[in-house]
Amino acid sequence: QVQLVESRGGLVQPGGSLTLSCVVPDDALEHNYVVWVRQAPGKEREGVSCISSVDDKKYYDVTVNGRFFVSADRAKSTVYLKMNGLQPEDTAAYTCAQAPLAAGVYCLHEYDHVGQGLQVTVSS
Repeated sequence: QVQLVESRGGLVQPGGSLTLSCVVPDDALEHNYVVWVRQAPGKEREGVSCISSVDDKKYYDVTVNGRFFVSADRAKSTVYLKMNGLQPEDTAAYTCAQAPLAAGVYCLHEYDHVGQGLQVTVSS
C-alpha cells in the first residue's frame, strides 16, 4: 500500500505561487507515475500532472499546462508541484496518487492509491 505524505497547502492570492511536495515510497518513482490530482468542491477529482523518473516523462492537464511544473528528487523520494499564476479556479484539495507506467499519458486518469487531500485556496 502506497502512503503519500504531502506538504501543507494554504491560502494564496490570485497570481501567486505555491509549491506542494509529496513523499513517496522509495520504489514508487521507479515503477509508477506519481500523479498530482485535485478535487474542487462539487466537482469530480481530476489529474493535473504526472511524472515518471524512469523515462523523465511529464504530463499536464490542459488547465494547468504552462503554469504548473512537476519535478522529482529521487534521493529524497519526493515529488514537487510548483504552481504559478494561481487562480480562484485552482482552489481544490490537492493530493498525490500513483499510476502504472503502462498508462502513459492516461496517467492523468488511471491512478489509484490516492492520498489525503491538502486544501489550497486561491482568494484575495
